[in-house]
Amino acid sequence: MQLDRPLDPLELRVLGSLLEKQQATPDLYPLTLNAIAAACNQKTNRDPVMDLGEDDLRGALQRLQELNLVWEIHGGRALRYDHRLDGRWGLTQKTKALISILFLRGPQTAGELRNRSERLARFDSIEDVEGELRFLGKGNEPLVRELPRRPGQKENRWVHLAGDVTPDDSPEPHPRASSSMAERIERLESDVAELRAQLEELRHSLGD
Repeated sequence: MQLDRPLDPLELRVLGSLLEKQQATPDLYPLTLNAIAAACNQKTNRDPVMDLGEDDLRGALQRLQELNLVWEIHGGRALRYDHRLDGRWGLTQKTKALISILFLRGPQTAGELRNRSERLARFDSIEDVEGELRFLGKGNEPLVRELPRRPGQKENRWVHLAGDVTPDDSPEPHPRASSSMAERIERLESDVAELRAQLEELRHSLGD
């Protein structure tokens, strides 16, 4: 992975947001500080939900720049930020989608990753997801690893290796009456949050 140290939760949230928005809203990328704040503090597609202020974000961005993981883009009306992970980790569209979701939501099953990556990359099957995860887990410096299956759990979860992520040992939740409906609601909530972030970015751009 070639990181000098594990990333802290704020750094992971910033990097995950940059990765996600680069794929979901390329026309608005690279991101301003205001756009990063809106992305990091989204109420959907984030676990845990955070409420980060500008000072928190500036500190995280500064630390990420010192690690050569983020750089500043000068020019235009506002300073913008871009990640440097594509070349550094050799990410493809699919592996970038998986890494960004793992950064933003923590350990997940291959099925969860497939459902939550629909707006970022297309996976033909869960086996397709698992193949990409195994690729990310290979080599001397793997980016992800597969977690042991918990009691009562049907699928193994996967976790990124960029930070000190300690998987919880809470029991597997009972399945909801309609998981497909819950997934549709989650996607709709995500789309609404995305639109709000875009409107906020446009508002700030017009105001600069």
